[in-house]
Amino acid sequence: MKILVTGGAGFIASHVADACLAAGHGVVIVDDLSMGRVENVNPKARFEQTDIRDEKLGDLFRAEKFDVVIHHAAQMDVRKSVEDPGFDASVNVLGTLNLLENCRKTGVKKFVFASTGGAIYGEQDYFPADEKHPTRPLSPYGISKLAIEKYLFFYGETYGLGHVSLRYGNVYGPRQNPHGEAGVVAIFTQKMLAGAQPVINGDGLQTRDYVYVADVVAANMFALGYAGSGLFNVGTGIETDVVTLFRSLNDLTGAGCRENHGPAKKGEQARSVIDAGLLERTAGWTPSTDIREGLRLTVEYFRSRGTA
Repeated sequence: MKILVTGGAGFIASHVADACLAAGHGVVIVDDLSMGRVENVNPKARFEQTDIRDEKLGDLFRAEKFDVVIHHAAQMDVRKSVEDPGFDASVNVLGTLNLLENCRKTGVKKFVFASTGGAIYGEQDYFPADEKHPTRPLSPYGISKLAIEKYLFFYGETYGLGHVSLRYGNVYGPRQNPHGEAGVVAIFTQKMLAGAQPVINGDGLQTRDYVYVADVVAANMFALGYAGSGLFNVGTGIETDVVTLFRSLNDLTGAGCRENHGPAKKGEQARSVIDAGLLERTAGWTPSTDIREGLRLTVEYFRSRGTA
């Protein structure tokens, strides 16, 4: 198949692109490099440095005649979305609509979308949350992801576009960007290896469902071959609090950092954990990497490449 991977110079999508190429598919990567890195781009893929909002993407769609779009390019910072909801909507909603319109016009058969299993549910009524849990996003970022899921339903019903939305837990692993506000595993690891002092927001007892990137890639490969449409949680069903994460990374890096606490971030969810039972029943998918091993592999990666 010919596959377009958006955000393919970034953390998760670069691993997905690698897996698609390993499976024998042709891959084109689109990334504006606002967060992605050129060194993450597989040399076997065609790379186009382009914003997903660019009208010239139509030329690429017409020339390549894609079978599938795997869409990870996004404004992904929850706090930035609160500060500038217009920009968040411009990238996440209007950018995705640009892709969907080009899919419609050029006969793309399937659209795989990287959604969110944390921000889309908001404060949970029960733990872990399955796909039937009410969606009450507390940030423009979560709202934009939910809006895209609704647009995908529209394009499926109206134009026959196959679509799979994958609601990720907190993905971590090699190539995660340690700069900015997203990705606490990468941020802590980078600081510890550099001899800097990480700061834990609030009491550090807020929990998340941390899922290793290789398991997320496996979910994408299922979606690629899935004959139907739908949405699936991609997580472990296990809560890990930030203090536990800090202590594990402190041990793995040998940094000996103190547990420094800063002020809590306004609007931060107290608990987030998702149930991936539907994906297991449908695809036989289960997370194969527990958090201790995943953190070890992540620390090894950052140590091997330095702390830049």
